[in-house]
Amino acid sequence: MGASDWDYVTDYEGSVEASLTALHARVFAEEFGEHDDYPDLAALWADAEFMGTQGTHTVLDVVRVDAGPAEEYAAVRPLPADRVLHHFGTDRPTVAQYEEATARAGRAMNHQEYTDSLFGEPGLRWSGLYVLLYAGTGDEPSHVGFHGSTGD
Repeated sequence: MGASDWDYVTDYEGSVEASLTALHARVFAEEFGEHDDYPDLAALWADAEFMGTQGTHTVLDVVRVDAGPAEEYAAVRPLPADRVLHHFGTDRPTVAQYEEATARAGRAMNHQEYTDSLFGEPGLRWSGLYVLLYAGTGDEPSHVGFHGSTGD
């Protein structure tokens, strides 16, 4: 089927885990809300054959947050600090900066442009990355940007 990049911005819910859980609920309702085979997210994730071979090509393909830098299947991990600076020029990117970076990645016209983009970060097959996003000068993030890739 090929790989599909996906990205989302969602409200920060006090932790990355809580933000991902809220995003999962929203995306499941939008994508599978009336799907007879999957009455809830647990049923979708329990379908190991579907999830392991086809997937949803959405954030529903990642099921947990992993704090480490190593690639983990079906997990999201933080974009390393040096890569945040590389892509955004700041350690406190805004929603607008994140949306511009994902739009730029989606417009990549060749392999080099894609490799240098947010979607070109290493290890994004069947997993994802997240970036804390800020509005104003407060210490607490306002949003979280999640992006990743499903497929091979």
